[in-house]
Formats: sequence, structure tokens, C-alpha cells
Amino acid sequence: MINSSASRLLAWIAAATLAVVYGTCAVLAHLRFRTTGFDLGIFEQVVRSYTQGRPGLTALKGEHFPQLGDHFSPALVVLAPAYRIFPSPLTLLVAQALLFAVAVVPIIRYAHRVLGGTVALVVAAGYGLSSGIGHAVGFDFHEICLAVPLLAFSLGALAEGRHTATALWALPLVLVKEDLGLTVAVIGVLLAVRGARRAGVALAAFGIAGTLLAVLVVIPALNPNATYAYTTTHGAGLFATAVTGAPIKATTVLVLLAPTALLALRSPLSWVVLPTLAWRFMSDNANYWGTGFHYSAVLMPIASLTFADGLRRWRISGHRLTPPLAAGLAVTLALLPWSPLVRLVEVHSWRPDPRIAAAHRVLHRIPDDVTVDAANHLVPHLTARAEVRLVGTTAARPAPDYILVDTTRPGFPLSLDAQRLLTDRAIAGGYRILVQDSGFLLLERPGVRQP
Repeated sequence: MINSSASRLLAWIAAATLAVVYGTCAVLAHLRFRTTGFDLGIFEQVVRSYTQGRPGLTALKGEHFPQLGDHFSPALVVLAPAYRIFPSPLTLLVAQALLFAVAVVPIIRYAHRVLGGTVALVVAAGYGLSSGIGHAVGFDFHEICLAVPLLAFSLGALAEGRHTATALWALPLVLVKEDLGLTVAVIGVLLAVRGARRAGVALAAFGIAGTLLAVLVVIPALNPNATYAYTTTHGAGLFATAVTGAPIKATTVLVLLAPTALLALRSPLSWVVLPTLAWRFMSDNANYWGTGFHYSAVLMPIASLTFADGLRRWRISGHRLTPPLAAGLAVTLALLPWSPLVRLVEVHSWRPDPRIAAAHRVLHRIPDDVTVDAANHLVPHLTARAEVRLVGTTAARPAPDYILVDTTRPGFPLSLDAQRLLTDRAIAGGYRILVQDSGFLLLERPGVRQP
């Protein structure tokens, strides 16, 4: 019998190691101005709003815009106490790193229990160095970081036959994001198939009801346009983009399955990936189809646990574990050069950059508690102390106290020419140039006084 203490120690050592890796990568990205207003700035505004007793408002999405009118993610409120103590975007990035890291605990403990320590480490590496987690760590903060450990603990319990724990870990997923209710439903179906019929049916019904309630009632009720903004995009991806999107979607599936040596397909747990893949592939938004950004993060604990379960079934069938383990590890390592995690070993990531110092000098000229329209990559360096909006998206809103752009770098949603036109019009309308430094341009509205 596998030593439970050894399993627990191995799991938490791995989690601590991954927390350091993820946290360092995320903090480094922020300090080098790789984070953005869409999405780190949005989520910081939401969590900051919760700390102030307001309903998760984000000025980056619109005037007095409640985030729950865009995506149903009330679970973000759990981060408010930490943010209240440490009001910084780094708080969210570190919290995300910890949440991603702790998800490895049930993965290692299950793999260690059924297959031993060596296999557990290989499976853990498949999760810890995975494309989905690496890209999520390297791209801002997102609410799905709360879902990743919940899924890992729920499916780990399901694999071990702990039915009550499976349901309890799955239930909060409906509060993380509206589509995850469908994932909960699939977990409920698997629970019912495994013998807990009443609990499984109840969980499946709860998940479906949660998604329907969020999409059809709660989000439209809170959205300024009284709608769920993503309704029209879903479905189009199956038909209008069937030809152009097929290679990208096939690559996403391959990147998900190849690190498991395709053994994930031997596990019934693999069904849990379908809701996430379905809504992504049904969308006409090409960003959802690929392996970049954060969209595959929720699939990574599923893939790792199905890999462990698939290996268990492979061994029961009389096959040797070494070939699939070696193949899975080889694929994981082969994909690593495309992961943002490799920034940690790139020399230029640690070299001083004069433009970073210049950016901080310019940011320092902006007082607290003012309104600022800023370039996307500058937004999250202001959201902890000012009301920030994305430059180029505020024509219908009151003029900001300050406008901050980077004249050397285009960014969502403006090209360099569009950004230049905007600043020229602002200057013609009375804004004065407060600072020009290394390509950063800070404009001040007439009547605003520096403290």
C-alpha cells in the first residue's frame, strides 16, 4: 500500500515548487509591462469594487458596468479580503499562481496512490509544465484560476470513488463562470454512472440549471444592454469557420491529448473536457479555438487525471508503463519552448530596460483618485489607485483627467495612427502635454491640478 504521508509530502512539495515558478513568471510579466487592462485591469477593478462594498464594477467595460453582467463570476469575491490587505494587481497574480499550483495536489496523490511516485512525478510534470497552464500564467489574471483546483479535487475524488467529495468540490464551479455549470453536469452524469445515481442526477440538474439561470436571467438582468453578450457568437464557429478553423481546433485537441500519449481517451473522466471544447469551437471568435491565452487552463487538471487513470487501465491490460510515460513527457518538454514559462530562463527577461524606468516616471506624475484613459499595457499599473479606462473606448463617457499612451507601441483597440489622431484631437481640444518621456505621452485635462 502506498504511504499516505509520502504521497502528501510529494504533492505539497510539487505545489510549492509550481507556486514559485508561476508566481515569479506572472510577477515578472507585470513588472516588465506585459500585463494588460484586458484582462488584469478588469479583474482588479472588479475585486477592488468588492472591497469597497460595491457590486463588482469595472470602468474598463463601461460606466458603472457590473462584471456579473458580462460573465457570471461571483466567486471572485473570495479574493477581496486579500486584496483589501494588499491592494495591488500583484495580489491577483500571486493568488492565481497559488490556485494553479495547489491543483497539482489531488493529481499527484491519485497518481501516487495507484501507480507510484515515479509515475506521479511524470503526471505532475504534464500538468505543471502544460501549455494550458503556462499560457494562462503568462496572460494576466482570469476567474478560471478558481475553477482549476476545484476541478482537480472533484475529479480526483471521482477517480477514487469518493462520491460526496466529488459533488462538494464540483458545486462551487457554477459560481466561477457561467459555462462551467455544463461541466458540473457532466461530472454529475459520471457520478450517476458510477453508482451514486441520485446524487449524480441532482448534480447534473444543478449544473444545467446554474448555466441556464446565469445566461438567461442573471447576466441579462445586470447587463446594461439587457443581454448575454456572447449569445450571437456561439454556434457560428461550427459552420461559418468550419474550413478555416479546423486546423487550429485540431491542433488544440492534439496539444491536449498528445502529452497523455492518447491514454486519456481510455478514461471516462475525459468526457469532462467536452463542454469547454464545445463552447470554444462553436464560437466565431478565433481566439477561443487555439492554445494561447487562458482558455485551455480548465482542461489541464482533467487531462492530467485522465492520463493517470488511463495509465492505470493500460497497466491492468498487461502493458508496460514506460513507453506512454516517456512519450507523454517527451511531448510536454517539446511544447515547452512555446510556453510563457520559458521567460524565466531567457536572459533578456532579467536585463534592465530603460523604458520600464521611463514608464514608472510617467506613471508617478498621475495623482491618486483621478480618471485616466490609458494604453492597454499601462492600465494595470494604475487600477489600484485611480479610475482607469482603456484609451479609445470612452467617446461617450466624461472626458478623463489624464490620457496616457505609448507612442511606440500599438495596442488594443487602437493602431498607432488611430492613437496619434486621438491624442492630436485631445491636444487641440485643450489637453496639455504634461510629460513626454521615451515614447510615453501623458496629457492633462484643463483645470486638473497636480498635488
